[in-house]
Amino acid sequence: MAKGTLAFVLHAHLPFVRHPEFDRFLEEAWFFEAITETYIPLLRRFMKLADEGVKFGVTLSVSPCLLAMLEDSLLQERYRQRLRELIELSDKELTRLKHDGHFKYLASWYRNFFSESLEFFDRYDGRLSVALKQLHHSGHLEVISCAGTHGFLPQLAAFPGNVEGQLVNGFAYFEEVFGFAPSGMWVPECAYYPGLDERMRKHGIRYFFTESAGIEHASNAPLYGVHAPLFTPSGVAAFGRDAGSTKQVWSADTGFPGDGDYREFYRDIGQELDFEYLRPYMCGDVRSDTGIKYHRITGPGMHKEGYSPEAAREKAAIHAGQFLFQRTAHIEYLDSMMATRPVIVAPFDAELFGHWWFEGPDWLEFVIRKAAFDQDSLEIGTLAKYLDNHPVHQRAYPATSSWGHKGHFEYWLNSGNDWMYNALNTCAERMVRLARTFSKKARHPKQTERLLQQCARELLLAQSSDWPFIVSNGTSTEYANRRVRDHVSRFHFLADALDRGEFPELELRALEQMDNIFPNANWRCYA
Repeated sequence: MAKGTLAFVLHAHLPFVRHPEFDRFLEEAWFFEAITETYIPLLRRFMKLADEGVKFGVTLSVSPCLLAMLEDSLLQERYRQRLRELIELSDKELTRLKHDGHFKYLASWYRNFFSESLEFFDRYDGRLSVALKQLHHSGHLEVISCAGTHGFLPQLAAFPGNVEGQLVNGFAYFEEVFGFAPSGMWVPECAYYPGLDERMRKHGIRYFFTESAGIEHASNAPLYGVHAPLFTPSGVAAFGRDAGSTKQVWSADTGFPGDGDYREFYRDIGQELDFEYLRPYMCGDVRSDTGIKYHRITGPGMHKEGYSPEAAREKAAIHAGQFLFQRTAHIEYLDSMMATRPVIVAPFDAELFGHWWFEGPDWLEFVIRKAAFDQDSLEIGTLAKYLDNHPVHQRAYPATSSWGHKGHFEYWLNSGNDWMYNALNTCAERMVRLARTFSKKARHPKQTERLLQQCARELLLAQSSDWPFIVSNGTSTEYANRRVRDHVSRFHFLADALDRGEFPELELRALEQMDNIFPNANWRCYA
């Protein structure tokens, strides 16, 4: 019988990026790359393991804004078109590289990779949520949720309606798509503050995750550190990240992803080949990655050798064995020291597996297989199952924390992005006033309801934690700043119309088509 649980928690999230006003939009590539390199590869491996009867349970958080993109018919068709383009580009590469044996082989390998992705996508008619739902009901995945648009909740909490709006709209859309309510929650950026658990409990959430500092500096010293959950006074379980197991996986410097046999992330033909040759596959006159990368990491210098998918997969198996050996030894030690069953919580951004670390899905499959057949000290299971079997734990308030730099909030609030929160607070204050004013009436004209719903959507979209993160990170800064300004401007335009009793039909219809997240957006919760 297993002595402990290893709980993989993958958080699948991207900001809501959808631009029907353009035929192509560069930032939509974030979404397409994540589907091809992360979501489909993970789903394919999970389904293969399930079909073969391998016992495992993985917790997968899907942010509601990502779910909305996965469900969007426009983005589904654009993704299909993107895969067709990459298959065509792979065919061109086969011709260009006909005299280079290894690179021609890689071009053929990518053609198969893109073709298999398209086949899998079409198998579910473009709705990957169907595959997720199947794995959830089979018990191999526990699909959980997040706040609506991944708002940074501690900074939004000055207006409680902000937090409620994120939770109500996110959970409602999740249940609308999947047909069940989430039992767990990935708090955006793992940014917890005391009192948030009470709101989660109100919505039926059983557990959430914090950075290790949140557990280690809790109101009462944790008896078992991050290797057992703490129950908050409201009864929600808080699980802490095990830093040792996660750093080994995400660190490119000291972890597995930096190995010389793995695919080099930064060498993409979209950045290297003649632009006229690539133009049909680019977004306008801007170079961008195609996902076709022919080189392996090799070493720290500029020289890069050709990539070998077979050698990389073999290395992933070796690293899976090393990882499992260390976790097994850790569980054995913890079991000898603890009076309750130990749990090692390993939370990651899902996009690490496949997008950033191309071999990550292979590595995870190997870890699951080896855990099922090569040892009996630990099981790979979900946290809901862990709580079902081990319901008694210490009580305490976790400390305010996030998994950003130094474990606090400075990545999401600093001199580069603080203007955003002033703008968001102004919108929130106005949204509360509108909601309180109009909720006093039992019925409204349909156009008033539409205006209020679109106000809620614009506010939610402006609140995404991705925008201040991108500014702090120094990538796509102009786009992130513009998104906040656009949504704030649109919100005030609609709010002005409500205050004046006007109905700008054409403008509202355009905004409903562009910013169409959460069709049944709830504005009353802001009251």
